[in-house]
Amino acid sequence: MTTRGRFEAGVRRRWRALLGTQHTERSAQLWAAVRAGHPRFVEAVLADTRVTAAHRGDRHEFRSRLDTWIQAVRLAVVSDAFVAQVCYRAKAACQARRLPVLPRLFHRLAMVTGQICIGDPVVVQPGVYIPHGQVVVDGVVEIGTGVVLFPFVTVGLQADEMKGPTIGGHAVIGSGARVIGPVCVGVQARVGANAVVLTDVSDHTTVVGIPARPTRTSAAVLPPS
Repeated sequence: MTTRGRFEAGVRRRWRALLGTQHTERSAQLWAAVRAGHPRFVEAVLADTRVTAAHRGDRHEFRSRLDTWIQAVRLAVVSDAFVAQVCYRAKAACQARRLPVLPRLFHRLAMVTGQICIGDPVVVQPGVYIPHGQVVVDGVVEIGTGVVLFPFVTVGLQADEMKGPTIGGHAVIGSGARVIGPVCVGVQARVGANAVVLTDVSDHTTVVGIPARPTRTSAAVLPPS
């Protein structure tokens, strides 16, 4: 191959990487599933607005879509991480549409504005509350509706394992907690501060410690949303 040919091949490889193009059938199926799993931008932001307002004790029964957007702008001003969360939603929406460059820009903005780093394979359902940022989520991970991610949380991978945790709806991950590997944190489960979760957590169960162990099981009571 000539020098020009090698240069053009390198440019094509970098451009495919920038576009997120995959080279195997398995990885292509994975990325197609991730793109299909991303919620619509407007739906996700409006749900995040309602849930964030409810957790802050603010008015969260909005009169109209315009009222919801006004409250979203207010939250972007008064809260620590809402702008970063919206940037992540914009990144996911761009990924779903296979747009180049923009996902990386929104990813950087999310890190700059709220220190929220959510990887490309992650799917976050509408209506998640991130009060203060400093959150890292990566791998093939799904975060359910109503989940709360407190500061300095890591939801990630074990070595040589692409599959990450699944966090069930309305679960709460306490400050400094680590949820690692292909585990499932159940619906309305609670992970205590600084706990390290390496095994599944049942629905409505609270776990604490390193490694995390159950302390109690509570009745199913959904928070306001």
